[in-house]
Amino acid sequence: MFYETAKRDHGLPHDPFKAIVAPRPIGWISSLSAKGEINLAPYSYFNGISSHPPMVMFSSEGFKDSVANIAETKEFVCNLATWDLRDQMNKSSATLPRGVNEMEIAGLKAAPSKLVKPPRVADAPCAMECKVVQIVSLNDLSGTPLDRHVVFGQVVGIHIDERFIKNGLLDTAAMKPIARCGYHDYSLLDETFTMVRPA
Repeated sequence: MFYETAKRDHGLPHDPFKAIVAPRPIGWISSLSAKGEINLAPYSYFNGISSHPPMVMFSSEGFKDSVANIAETKEFVCNLATWDLRDQMNKSSATLPRGVNEMEIAGLKAAPSKLVKPPRVADAPCAMECKVVQIVSLNDLSGTPLDRHVVFGQVVGIHIDERFIKNGLLDTAAMKPIARCGYHDYSLLDETFTMVRPA
């Protein structure tokens, strides 16, 4: 099949785009408003974009509380969403009034960060403290502004649960990170394989 995305003439009950761009890692973003209000929300339009310096990005469909907070304070934390924390991650995705603490709603403990003000999820095996490089609001092909906002952050500090360091390497599979697929589907990373790049 082929369809033009502008026409949305795929004939399927749901748009398959998100099922194609999958699995997508989840940026579980904790932020703090200028008033000191904690927000926690998962974003599946998320990824690492640079290793030196380490940088991440996430994109929000709508100027949601995370973006609003980050625009005010220029800091956030990206927490690793895992199999063991899947229910809490899902609870933190609920649409709640601005100022409501999703960590409390999800029954999570907050832990202090070292270099930024927003707290991290205490039980997450990894957390990346980030400072904002820029926030970009997107336009479409015709130049029409979209309510889509991409946050770029430089990672200034990383917390790692040392239980997951094996033979000097971080064991990604042992942490069981979860990723978003299409519709209401997620995937679990609990196994890896190795391929050496050609010289």
